[in-house]
Amino acid sequence: MNDINFWNDKEKADEVIKEASNIKSTIEKITIIKNNLDTNIETLEILKDEEDPEILELLNKDLDKLTKDIELLKIETYLNGKYDSCNCILEIHSGAGGTEACDWAEMLYRMYSRYLSRNNYILDVLDTQYGEEVGIKSISVLVKGKNAYGYLRHEQGIHRLVRISPFDSNKRRHTSFASVEIIPELDNDININIDEKDLKIDIYRSSGPGGQGVNTTDSAVRITHLPTKIVVTCQNERSQIKNKELALNILKSKLKNLEIEKQNNEINSFKDSSSIGWGNGKRSYVMCPYTLVKDNESGYETSDVNKVLDGAIDEFIYHGIRS
Repeated sequence: MNDINFWNDKEKADEVIKEASNIKSTIEKITIIKNNLDTNIETLEILKDEEDPEILELLNKDLDKLTKDIELLKIETYLNGKYDSCNCILEIHSGAGGTEACDWAEMLYRMYSRYLSRNNYILDVLDTQYGEEVGIKSISVLVKGKNAYGYLRHEQGIHRLVRISPFDSNKRRHTSFASVEIIPELDNDININIDEKDLKIDIYRSSGPGGQGVNTTDSAVRITHLPTKIVVTCQNERSQIKNKELALNILKSKLKNLEIEKQNNEINSFKDSSSIGWGNGKRSYVMCPYTLVKDNESGYETSDVNKVLDGAIDEFIYHGIRS
């Protein structure tokens, strides 16, 4: 950073500063863990001949926490991908099935929002399309925080729910599907060239549940990128200008993600790949006739479906990263 030419390339300088900040943060975490561990060892040495159950219980709790902190630090060493440190856009889309699928999409959003809130991430809802009766057809959320994309990127795919439907008077078993898409948020100065002629921009009035109007002005924005048919909507802000700016940023991220997928497809064309469909999903959540949540990629599973749906997906995240 002392190089006189360091600031000439702003993009490279920002990358170096960001990497230095991450290294500093990791060193600070290691220092805290080491200091806490040294303190516990000293305490054990002093009290090795004591048998006070309360002190031993406190020491065990401290050691359990240290073990978890070390495990998290190990997990972070896997997050070295180009975009892992970025914020990300979480999108959930209901599958076919009307009310059932919309309710399942909302359940998934609740699961992710609880997990992310507990881990101190900030969620900005960019757009929500509500179901006809209940739930959501789709939702787009900007997730802000360190390594947001790195932690969530393995959640992408089809999520399947099996349960006794609360909407079926005959109490029959139903299977519902929803897709989860994770896209890294890219900096505004990333070189993505969008020709205005390739855009179709629609302005409309924001709406809430049941079609209720949210704003009295036409502030919601829908942008269609004609060459790729990608559609982005945003109605989060009251200002049409801000909604357009947010929608364009999301479109840039999606176009960049499309480039990454093209490169990955070239690599994967040399590998054996099975067809991806509703039946070969990312994860299954079975509530009837037995209880099981199983990730089809990492192989991790648990029988505590309700706990998982309440946001306890940490182990699924960790196993996904390590797999």
